[in-house]
Amino acid sequence: MSIRVALHHKTNYNYDQLIQLTPHLVRLRPAPHTRTPVHRYSLKVEPREHFVHWQQDPFGNHVASFTFREKTRRFSVEVDLVVEMVTINPFDFFVEEYAENWPFNYEAHLKKDLSPYLELKEQGKLLRAWVGAVPREKKHIIDLLVDLNRRLSLDIGYVIRMEPGVQSCEQTLDLAKGSCRDSAWLLVQILRHFGLAARFVSGYLVQL
Repeated sequence: MSIRVALHHKTNYNYDQLIQLTPHLVRLRPAPHTRTPVHRYSLKVEPREHFVHWQQDPFGNHVASFTFREKTRRFSVEVDLVVEMVTINPFDFFVEEYAENWPFNYEAHLKKDLSPYLELKEQGKLLRAWVGAVPREKKHIIDLLVDLNRRLSLDIGYVIRMEPGVQSCEQTLDLAKGSCRDSAWLLVQILRHFGLAARFVSGYLVQL
């Protein structure tokens, strides 16, 4: 049995004087490839006197480009969304034969396309020690991914963190706790250290 969830997101900026807003890019629309059914979506921006053009970024995400004509004391972005919470099998995917066991090498043309997702952004002492503690024997790729997730969930406690931004991997490992975005960023870097292409995506955590 599925459940529909309504999400309301609102961000307000208030200024102490009239200002001219520069063009804004708003990335608050579900990705076109999401498997969660989206039944309703709306985006409202104030000041209402504006021009909006939808475009797609290199990752296929929808981006709204807003330009404003008049000065204002207030800027707000409001999103309403209705989605259907459905059960999705996380193992419903196909693995190419050459990638069934780790370690493996990506095919040359694919590795070139995946190069942004293989770039190591962090190589701190704690991160390298965590990666170095994982056995390096040949392993089925799915078993490796499950094991890395399990190890991370045991080592890093989950906390709700209201501060903006993402912790560095060193911060998260040193504190042994972080928000979902902190753990996600840490996992991305861990996977890249294992030669596995990974990227960071954002979303909402819905706890019913």
